[in-house]
Amino acid sequence: MVRPAIGRKSNKNPPILSHEFVIQNHADIVSCVVMLFLVGLLVQATSPISTLFISLHHNVSGVEPTKEAPKGEPFTYEAGWKDACAVFFYSLVCIVMHAILQEYILDKISKKFHLSKSRLSALNESGQLIIFQLVMLVWGGDAIIREGFIFNISKLWDGYPVHPMSFLLKLWWIVQAAYWLHTIPELYFQRIKKDEWAGRIRHAAAAFTFIAVAYGFKFQRVGVSLIVLHSLAEFVAHIYRLNTILRGEREDYLDKFLSVVNGTVFVTVRLCSLVLGVLTFYFGLAGVAPLPLRVAALSVLVSFQVYLMYNFISEAIKQRQESRQQAHTRPKKERKEKSKKERVKKALIDDSDLPEVDQNTNKTLRQRQAAARAN
Repeated sequence: MVRPAIGRKSNKNPPILSHEFVIQNHADIVSCVVMLFLVGLLVQATSPISTLFISLHHNVSGVEPTKEAPKGEPFTYEAGWKDACAVFFYSLVCIVMHAILQEYILDKISKKFHLSKSRLSALNESGQLIIFQLVMLVWGGDAIIREGFIFNISKLWDGYPVHPMSFLLKLWWIVQAAYWLHTIPELYFQRIKKDEWAGRIRHAAAAFTFIAVAYGFKFQRVGVSLIVLHSLAEFVAHIYRLNTILRGEREDYLDKFLSVVNGTVFVTVRLCSLVLGVLTFYFGLAGVAPLPLRVAALSVLVSFQVYLMYNFISEAIKQRQESRQQAHTRPKKERKEKSKKERVKKALIDDSDLPEVDQNTNKTLRQRQAAARAN
């Protein structure tokens, strides 16, 4: 008997290797592949291949990863081609974690609130991104504090292009790239509508490209700072979006509070990103990095921040116009309902002044008129 995959339970047993079989059991299939890599570490013949995918490579600390580093000298790494193998392996891990979060958290929430298909898709997307952005925010923030970037901003460009990374910082970059890579097959595994594919693929491709370019051109220090700032804005934005999805048409003080917080954090992050980019690419790397590279990096950063700000303002104006339209239409409906209630109440009062026989006659006539209008 085929066991349904995590987050996709079904009583039917689809044919093996069919599309439905793969979708229902994709988490189990990917888990088996991950286990093959892990078991490969225990076999001498396959250990080098498994190590290529699981371990971090391009160690520049002068100490082999299999040996214990001297006290006070942690492992340091640089970027290299072998990191692509690690990105592939950890993207498989992301698929498994995605399925676990889907089953044990998001599916339970969706069953409780009985959401429509469009709201359910938005819930799944925001729910996954909230967890991811929170993990990356805490992890990246801890790396920034440990590396001392927040207390000495000149470390973002000092020594460029030789910027060795600690183990946790390099793993952070690998997981970042792996997450956005795994979102592409998830469109198929999660049965996302075809009309939503283009937008999500553009989002994932833009994020993966930014990570690959910053990582490959040795902008890891300023890159982690910019991504942590962006993760903060995205985390708050998806919390606000999730609250909007779950509350429906109701407006409350929490929604207004989150709207103000979201706008404040978004604008602050955009300004901080621009300042950080100008300090690093225009002043810090002057005379160190090639001028075309600096101009291109700063142009992409500024264009991206302007694009995000334009979208945010456009969405805010659109929401404001919709709220005004709802405010204009709501009083008309209330007046119609109120006048209808008043007519019914007046009819009841007039009937109460008549004898009991006449009251029953009027009541019967009203029922017949209502039935005639309904037909």
